[in-house]
Amino acid sequence: MTTTKICFKCGKEKGLSLFYKHKMMKDGHLNKCIECTRDDVFTRYYKDVEKTRESERKRIRDFSRRKEYAVSYKEKFPNKYKAHTMVHNYIRDGKLQRKSECSECSSVRAVHAHHDDYSKPTEVRWLCCVCHRAWHKLNGEAKNPF
Repeated sequence: MTTTKICFKCGKEKGLSLFYKHKMMKDGHLNKCIECTRDDVFTRYYKDVEKTRESERKRIRDFSRRKEYAVSYKEKFPNKYKAHTMVHNYIRDGKLQRKSECSECSSVRAVHAHHDDYSKPTEVRWLCCVCHRAWHKLNGEAKNPF
């Protein structure tokens, strides 16, 4: 495994510790070094400060909408919410081990816990996002979401 990487922005070869982590990249690190990333953020922020501040205000408003959505989701799908929460807590507490690959296609990208039946919250299959979406497209909603 390589311990260095070339920044696409400055073209310099640097150690992996000088790159932000990014789990969707093949080597697990962003292709732009921390220094170049910070320079870009600084430049973009001060290019149009008012536009940046307005987008931050919008982001904060959107966050409060997501919070409202979470509350309504919890009321609309109590069993589904309970199952998701229980899986999260079991993983956190070490009672359930998150699998690193999809049980259908063996992909290691974005593996989700999937419930066939929400009344059995700790019985999950680990599916990548593609297989998970395909399962729901074929089978619809899982059993007992309400």
